[in-house]
Amino acid sequence: MKKIDINKYKIEFMEKFTFEFKEWMSPAIRDYYSLFIKKANNNRSQLLSWVKEYSILKDGRSINIAQKPVQLSPEATELFFQLRGQIGEEVHVGDWLTISQQRIDQFADVTEDHQWLHNDIARAEQESPFKTTIAHGFLTLSLLPRLTDSVNPEKPLYPNAKMTVNYGLNQVRFPYPVKTGSVVRAHSRLIKVTPIKRGLEIEKEISIEIKNMRRPGCVAVSVVRVYF
Repeated sequence: MKKIDINKYKIEFMEKFTFEFKEWMSPAIRDYYSLFIKKANNNRSQLLSWVKEYSILKDGRSINIAQKPVQLSPEATELFFQLRGQIGEEVHVGDWLTISQQRIDQFADVTEDHQWLHNDIARAEQESPFKTTIAHGFLTLSLLPRLTDSVNPEKPLYPNAKMTVNYGLNQVRFPYPVKTGSVVRAHSRLIKVTPIKRGLEIEKEISIEIKNMRRPGCVAVSVVRVYF
């Protein structure tokens, strides 16, 4: 058996074992386990990613083993080097925001999701294990731009960019419900920056802290593309 075949077998076995092991865990332990593995892999891969994924050479030319070279503008090159030095660091902590019943009701009207857990205060006090209404998970998720201060026209995150696009989200979780009246804020940690055509793709892990609570209300990886 060739060495590459053995490695493939090992990878498939470990993936299957990890999946079955995680399924055995309780949801709470599973969240902490996933976060631990993510951080461990991130620390290990930071050094390797420079070689495996791409290298920035002189004149802003990016060489990717799997793709054609990407020519970066001077502005994109400068930002790339700046962000590379911040990978793994917390790059932003937002202001506190109170999640009111009015905000929850407005979100319910827009999405047509009027489940009693969110909107029926009297019933929630009687039947909900939280003894109050809670915010929709997607409401918390939708507040990421506001909580990360990425929609403030007076303080753009990337002033030299021509356009910033929300490209998507990875690994979204809601570890703990956000109760009505809770005060929340976002913590953003930079985990990856990749040169792309005409710009950069930036990934941040965003955790929504609930004041006086140990567990976050939401954890997600935000993927943004910045064009120059």
